[in-house]
Amino acid sequence: MAMLRAVSPHPGMVRPNLRVIGIPDLKAALAKGLEDFMAMPTHVLFLIVIYPITGVIIAAVTFDQDLVPLLFPLASGFALIGPFAAIGLYELSRRRERNLEVSWAKAYAPLSSHAAGAIGAVGLLLTAIFLAWLVAAMGLYWALYGGESHASVFAFAEEVLTTPRGWALILFGNLVGLAFSLAALAVSAVSFPLIIDRGADAGTAIETSVALLRENPRTMLTWGLIVAGLLVLGMLPLFVGLALVMPILGHATWHLYRRAVAP
Repeated sequence: MAMLRAVSPHPGMVRPNLRVIGIPDLKAALAKGLEDFMAMPTHVLFLIVIYPITGVIIAAVTFDQDLVPLLFPLASGFALIGPFAAIGLYELSRRRERNLEVSWAKAYAPLSSHAAGAIGAVGLLLTAIFLAWLVAAMGLYWALYGGESHASVFAFAEEVLTTPRGWALILFGNLVGLAFSLAALAVSAVSFPLIIDRGADAGTAIETSVALLRENPRTMLTWGLIVAGLLVLGMLPLFVGLALVMPILGHATWHLYRRAVAP
């Protein structure tokens, strides 16, 4: 049996115990996520539609508003709120695991339950992190380029890839993005599944998620890298790959929660 680490309860809150997890747990969660996706492919049609369209809209708005430097922050930062978008996937995995009725109509039942407030609170926090990332990214660009504009995304890409100023933007931009990604991972690693499964309040869910990262830093950082890598692969073909990557990661997150948080 996996060793358990108790999480000290916060006054007024009861937090669950956390298991010590490792790379085998991540592999098992991904395998289970793929299994859920294969068993319930018709229930992720909303992702097949939403994510590619969202990618196109992000690109179109960026080009039209002459905010080319924000294209990458928008595309990459959008993943920060991905855990909130996967609410329906957690519920589908939960219902399948318990042999309950599984249907698209049931996927968003948590949003109409007592858990809706906690889900909304954590979702708003992730949205705030996303917006803060956009502000930080644009601030970094202004610090390096001032009000300078670029004729096209290709001209901007050439500038970024071939000049010292562009290399500085890449370096510091990725460092800042890493910080925001860690914040989002700490907030959302298991918070939504915990709310859906046990009706936890937002504070308890976030504390438990942060504690999981603190108690299993190497494993959870590896999980963050896996998620980031798969999302990048999904974005490459004009965001269409996200229609496969996001459902699998969403289901896998549920199973990671089940392995990491003790009953």
